[in-house]
Amino acid sequence: MQYVRPMSQPVRSARTLQSTPNRTTDGAETPGSRRAAAQRLKMRRELAAAAMELFAAKGYEATTVDEIAARAGVARRTFFRHFRSKEEAIFPDHDDTLVRAEAVLDAAPPHEHPLDTVCRGIREVMRMYAASPAVSVERYRLTREVTTLREREIASVARYERLFTRYLLGHFDETAHHDGDDDPLLAEVAASAVVTAHNHVLRRWLRAGGQGDVESQLDHAFAIVRDTFGSGIGAGRSAAGEQEPPAATVSRQGEVLVAVARTDAPLGEVMRTIERALRRD
Repeated sequence: MQYVRPMSQPVRSARTLQSTPNRTTDGAETPGSRRAAAQRLKMRRELAAAAMELFAAKGYEATTVDEIAARAGVARRTFFRHFRSKEEAIFPDHDDTLVRAEAVLDAAPPHEHPLDTVCRGIREVMRMYAASPAVSVERYRLTREVTTLREREIASVARYERLFTRYLLGHFDETAHHDGDDDPLLAEVAASAVVTAHNHVLRRWLRAGGQGDVESQLDHAFAIVRDTFGSGIGAGRSAAGEQEPPAATVSRQGEVLVAVARTDAPLGEVMRTIERALRRD
């Protein structure tokens, strides 16, 4: 396993770095760009709400783009400035959520386990759904009934999975990829596991009508993923190629466990080390 901690592993897409009148040349946002983004998202959500109301009242097939635009009080061309089709209209937040997930990966602390970073990134998706439980539950019902919407949702999930796979692959030494090297496979499987764990918790929460402590359920699911894949991906090497000390070590002194941790160690990794030691005992 050739694991490296790159000095910098930006995963931001060209779309988010593109220079615009509301951005500086290095991609930083300006107050104007933030206002424009907020207005854009507000309009997308209004169109999505109109679409959801009409789909519930008339059915998906019987609803037209013109009717959605009219319900939202805008022209047809305004609808198409925000969405390419009516099925896209019920997923107004995915693009912005993907950008936020990318930002989490870009700003990851240097000593954070990459799987922990990916788990924090996908929490942005859960927060998107949890922000409007009633809308999310109704959208879930629609996607179960309409094949086109279900396919659109699957395509959206695939974008997150590709993002996280690229991030995990970025933490392996590219020169070590050769026949018989399983690092690329491990990165893809781990990314898929994070997405699958998230989606399992999300579906269970939606089927329960958006009730329950979804954050603690997500914590539990991610702990399982981390325990399963963490030892392979997290066998850390520094950028200089030197073996990093473990985040924490645990020893037994009589009936007491003594934990010693690096001062820069992520708290979650320290706690998992202690939990594994307790389970062994």
